[in-house]
Amino acid sequence: MKSWFGLAAAAAGAAALCGFGAQSALAGARAVAAGTDEGTGHAVFVQTDNTAGNSVVAYDRAADGTLTKAASYPTGGLGGVLAGSVVDHLASQGSLTYDPSHRLLYAVNAGSNTVSVFSVHGDRLRLEQTAGSGGTFPVSVAVHDNHVEVLNALNGGSVQGYLVVLGHLIPLPGSNRPLGLNPSATPQFTTTPGQVVFSPDGSRVIVTTKANGNDIDVFRVGPLGYLSAAPVVNAEPGTVPFAVLFDRAGNLVVAEAGTNALASFHLEADGTLDPLASVPTGQAATCWVAAAGGRFYASNAGSATISAYQSGPGGQLSLLGATSTDPGTVDAAATPDGRFLYVQTGAAGIVDAFAINPDGSLAELGTTLVPGSAGGEGIAAS
Repeated sequence: MKSWFGLAAAAAGAAALCGFGAQSALAGARAVAAGTDEGTGHAVFVQTDNTAGNSVVAYDRAADGTLTKAASYPTGGLGGVLAGSVVDHLASQGSLTYDPSHRLLYAVNAGSNTVSVFSVHGDRLRLEQTAGSGGTFPVSVAVHDNHVEVLNALNGGSVQGYLVVLGHLIPLPGSNRPLGLNPSATPQFTTTPGQVVFSPDGSRVIVTTKANGNDIDVFRVGPLGYLSAAPVVNAEPGTVPFAVLFDRAGNLVVAEAGTNALASFHLEADGTLDPLASVPTGQAATCWVAAAGGRFYASNAGSATISAYQSGPGGQLSLLGATSTDPGTVDAAATPDGRFLYVQTGAAGIVDAFAINPDGSLAELGTTLVPGSAGGEGIAAS
């Protein structure tokens, strides 16, 4: 068997043959704010998804959770808009993904079919690479150890695999996996896949298809990072599975837009899912979910609210209540210590900041307008 570095070298050599043409953006093309290369220790990053030129805006996060703009960093690509979308142009979760082990930030450029890779230096970023996504309209990025998967939403959907090598994405030859969704289904924003994510141990990759099948697809991950040729398809009729994450016990938690509920499942070794719980939010358009400690926060775009849940033994879920946000509640990110939650609202491109109280309730800290980000999605906290 080839060594990991041998495989990386082979993948790099084959990248040009695969037509992905990873473009390095080093030296003069690096987007570094003037002054020191190292910023403050804690930050929140927000993607604009602007069709005239996508950017990631970095905010310094103070000890009390308030945000101060540090700088804005062009991704070198374009944002995109799915037909029918209003406050959620990508209609996905994970479009901006922080990789703490490599100190990298991955941003999708849906309008130019690329993914940008930034190195993270506190609240400062440096653009290292803009790479082809291996498909059309990338919407979500997942990372586990040295493996990255990118979910492309259009033309039936696909997942493309990469290795992380020296701060760059190297496409794995032959790793593209078509999802086989109906490419003509409408409206686009509800019939394109919602998210790609790794299981906690990295042995599975999960993809949600939303209303294009109402399925949760589970791929097996091989020893070199290659996915199984086809996934195990778990049909969840009428639920519109959108965003996913895992609880502390390794159970899958899904935001279901069709039933406006948060549901949990046990992931079996064969890739099938066993239902554990389903608890409605009582709100409209429940599409996104973020984790903070043992709690979950579901975004309800149609109600402009965040629903809080307590995670219990055996994947059980308890609804704690709802908190109002600015209009168009979409993606959200919690800080690693579970003290703060930052919520994108797509109607005007505002980020609402909350402190998470000991009982799981939210206390508003303030709002931040992110220029040029109305309808944008993608937020990460370090």
